[in-house]
Amino acid sequence: MSQPASSPPVIGNDKRWRAYWVCVAVAAITIMDLTKVNVALPSIEEALDASSTELQLLVSGFVLTFGLTLVPAGRLGDQGSRKAMFLIGLSLFTLTSLLCALAPTSEVLLVGRLLQGVAAGIQMPQVLGLVQQLFQGAERGAAFGLFGATIGISTAFGPTLGGLAIAIGGPVDGWRGIFWMNVPLALAAIAFAAWLLPGRPEGDRQRISLDPVGIVLFGIVVTSLMWPFLFTTGSPDDDPARWWTLVACAGALAAFLWWERRYAASGRAPLVPLGLFSRRSYRNGTLLAVAYFGAMPSAFLLTNLYLQQGLGLEPVFAGMVTIGFALSSAVTSWLGGRMVNRVGRPLVVGGLVLLLLGFGVLVLVAIGTPPELTPWIMAAVMLVAGAGGGFVIAPNQVLALAEVPVAEGGLAGSVGQLGQRIGTAIGTAVALSLFFSTVFQAPADEAQIDVFHHAYALGMAAVGALLLVALSVGLVDLRQRRDDAIPGPAAAGPDAPRRRARAPRP
Repeated sequence: MSQPASSPPVIGNDKRWRAYWVCVAVAAITIMDLTKVNVALPSIEEALDASSTELQLLVSGFVLTFGLTLVPAGRLGDQGSRKAMFLIGLSLFTLTSLLCALAPTSEVLLVGRLLQGVAAGIQMPQVLGLVQQLFQGAERGAAFGLFGATIGISTAFGPTLGGLAIAIGGPVDGWRGIFWMNVPLALAAIAFAAWLLPGRPEGDRQRISLDPVGIVLFGIVVTSLMWPFLFTTGSPDDDPARWWTLVACAGALAAFLWWERRYAASGRAPLVPLGLFSRRSYRNGTLLAVAYFGAMPSAFLLTNLYLQQGLGLEPVFAGMVTIGFALSSAVTSWLGGRMVNRVGRPLVVGGLVLLLLGFGVLVLVAIGTPPELTPWIMAAVMLVAGAGGGFVIAPNQVLALAEVPVAEGGLAGSVGQLGQRIGTAIGTAVALSLFFSTVFQAPADEAQIDVFHHAYALGMAAVGALLLVALSVGLVDLRQRRDDAIPGPAAAGPDAPRRRARAPRP
């Protein structure tokens, strides 16, 4: 008898956790690769004579191909074998990292970087799908807590590792070390994944349905939506014509929604089952994550720019200022994953409030403290802000996926990841535009440090606005859960009744 698709596989407890750590390690490698390249751009420009457009594409192109691949890869993993898709993505990631490390020209490096984004987009949905598959209930909360802690550490330590690689390898070839370090790590992960990851029971596979028209329309929607934001820098040279792609996005989105409904009505499996968004916990959790990830990478990038360009810190030291955030968020992510089944959405709301307060103090410190003390005090404030951030990522992930069947875990995770990438693209574009436009338009007689004070404060205002959006979504979700008497994921599941508290009729 085959095992139901919604049930976790029969696999020993110890082996489940070993398989889990393989998945988390690969996710950490992927996220670090996304952040550590930023500090290497000046070295790459000097070594390969790369143009400003090529440098921008090394970052934004990775994000774009990553986002384009997430949803189709998540669907394929859910329908077939997540283990097979994970190994395919990881193998391609290894090869593309090698190509980037050996790239003789900026053009070859750019091709490798775009393909690296495809590889990351194949493997990341399988990570979330496998966590859903391996764990249930309180164990799933603990697993996502540790996952959030690892991702937080990876995000914050990425720039520091990139700076160390450049310091060790030198300004000309040090950037290659950023890609070289991926190769042995990925090869080891391939061996452990082949040994430890569970496959799908033989009789449990679904018929593969690729929905080719849906894939094409989806690609047009994502590309046209992200394109203008990926190429917004705040420079006077930004081409205003790029915003016309949003018109194409609106048309493609309408066509995509029409096609997906039609495709589902014919009895076939659409690329994105729109019923996913009928689950309020998933819809609210995804919207909150989009706003949160629109804010967080922007905050790190703005702080790094302020410390390097405004205060003149070396990249490796500027990166170290965020280490406190990584450490405290790792602790609270772990705690949050264990507490979310008891506390529920208030945990996320409290984390967002603490994060907002921390970032507000961060701006005051940047503007109001002596430059020689500013990095040290900012590092201490980051420690407090990180405590709030950790209570957001993992608990929100648990709450968002609480009602999603395991059979759709990879797809739901990949749609959520795509939302995060879109949020990052939009948030970064807005924050950087405000930062650099303030720098470009500053009067010639204004002191440089004052210019960067104003630029940093304005950019961080955009970060604060996005966090307020996330907080608003969290408060709405909290109100709805209380109205429905659903305190958290322990009471929320695909079969849990929704009990609305009503006053007795007179």
